[in-house]
Amino acid sequence: MKVAIVRIGNSRGIRLPKTVLEQCDLGDEADLEVKNGQVVIRSARQPRSGWEASFTAMHEAGDDALLDAEARNETAWDEREWRW
Repeated sequence: MKVAIVRIGNSRGIRLPKTVLEQCDLGDEADLEVKNGQVVIRSARQPRSGWEASFTAMHEAGDDALLDAEARNETAWDEREWRW
């Protein structure tokens, strides 16, 4: 896809179509890098960001119990035979 480079104040830039923004998960911020003579634009959002804080809050609230408690019931085979 070819895009025009437009003047933005004293700088220049390109307009990204909405579909490109959505496909790349670009919000209000992006990471910009020049690599081997190419401009690389990536989403600034990090997968799973905030998970650690959420898990800590769940633990403090006691909301991190095992949902399938029956899965913890070991069989005689588990106790006698299973080895790591």
